[in-house]
Amino acid sequence: MFTGLVEAAVQVYAIEPLGTGLRIILEAPKNADLDWHVGLGESVAVSGCCLTLVEARDPESGAVQAPGSLGAHMVFDLSAETVACTWFGNLKVGALVNVERALSMGDRLGGHVVSGHVDGRGAIVGIDETGDGGKLFTFSCDDGFERYLVPKGSVTVDGISLTVVRPKGNRFSVAIIPETLRVTTLGLATVGDPVHLESDPFGKWVEHLIAPYFEKYAAEFAAKNNQQ
Repeated sequence: MFTGLVEAAVQVYAIEPLGTGLRIILEAPKNADLDWHVGLGESVAVSGCCLTLVEARDPESGAVQAPGSLGAHMVFDLSAETVACTWFGNLKVGALVNVERALSMGDRLGGHVVSGHVDGRGAIVGIDETGDGGKLFTFSCDDGFERYLVPKGSVTVDGISLTVVRPKGNRFSVAIIPETLRVTTLGLATVGDPVHLESDPFGKWVEHLIAPYFEKYAAEFAAKNNQQ
């Protein structure tokens, strides 16, 4: 479980084929103020996709290091399903990705509840200056995702917890403050870039739970109307 507050944007060091999937190796965050330790088997949200650390490697020699070693490169294995559901199939060496470690019990939930299970993909369709150092980003989304876009509601874009400003059809806008531009990949993003999208998980659960009852009462209502 994550909160959508990205800790750093890191570079992709290497990409290796792994059967029908991929293995990606990421550099460790270079922020000296960030005490970055990740243990073997722990979860990291990589641009919003929950991945499991399978190995740590020495940045110089490439030798396997003890998990949790400070500065070690992080190795993640991606299944074919993950590659198909994300834009990681087009990932390039040197690209930047957002990273956030999983929450611990008692941590502040500064963004919103994020599972790291990508619901769909979108793209940046507009970037406008706001005059206050921030920017207004407009995104497109997959068909069907728009029903989860609520004005002032939460949405996760490439692992970043954001507030929906203006949803309209399969597009929505969010205001990005300078700090978010500095810390995340959005600072260097351009129109056309793909993004991972995750909706507020509570909305999905409510929809799932009430769907059978909605269908039942809708059918009963239609039957009564037909009898009149």
